[in-house]
Amino acid sequence: MNSMMSIGPFPLAYAVLGLSLLIGAGVGRYLAKGQGIGSLLLDLLLAGVLGARLVFIALWFDLYPSLWAMIDLRDGGYNVWGGLVAALLYAGWRVRLNVPLRRPLAWSLLASVLAWGAMTTMLSMQKSAPLSALPLQHLAGTTTTLGKLAEGKPLVLNLWASWCPPCLREMPVLQAAQAAEPNIRFVFANQGEANAVVEQYLHKNKLNLNHVLVDPFSLLAKEYGTVAFPSTLFFSADGQLLGSHLGELSAASLASKLQLLRSAQPE
Repeated sequence: MNSMMSIGPFPLAYAVLGLSLLIGAGVGRYLAKGQGIGSLLLDLLLAGVLGARLVFIALWFDLYPSLWAMIDLRDGGYNVWGGLVAALLYAGWRVRLNVPLRRPLAWSLLASVLAWGAMTTMLSMQKSAPLSALPLQHLAGTTTTLGKLAEGKPLVLNLWASWCPPCLREMPVLQAAQAAEPNIRFVFANQGEANAVVEQYLHKNKLNLNHVLVDPFSLLAKEYGTVAFPSTLFFSADGQLLGSHLGELSAASLASKLQLLRSAQPE
């Protein structure tokens, strides 16, 4: 699936999940015939989100520097299986003494799962977005492409701008990962600004980044359908888009994405 496709500010994967839950909720409400399943489904969703977040934190606990970082949901760190298990456990607990709701809830969950599976299967059959072949410029003025920079390695493409506060907050995380991961290429493509602005920004904030490019007309953002910054795209060694992250990356959310790149490496 091309995970950079979006509806408004939301990645398509979130839209698919939301639509699947709405379908399931509709089935449940129809079968429950006014027995209050709406509030149960909302509680079930909240339990799933909480479980997904807690499992993700447990898996990447060492990378969270503080309690605030753990409860800061902007890093987008969730574990799908953890959320599913939490939702099912909560559902079992809530309906243990409410027999009339068992059948509509079961059909509601089944409808959501089937809808999600069908939509994600159809989307996965679409060819993922390849590594862009657009000509881009180094700060020194030389022209290159993402393919030349990748040199057959997995590539992390960060789209950013100097006026974007979350971009600055995540830069040290990406800088540290670039130094620690020599087998993954990190590229920082500024969107819509001049060389002088980018150079001044890097100097002022004492950032030491390799492969900083300028894209004055934001052509990369247009090509990948990026609707906000920062946006980070993760490409396999053969140049296929494996995942993306809209918004600020934490050390934990970045580590989870890099694990995805490593798992896609050929044996």
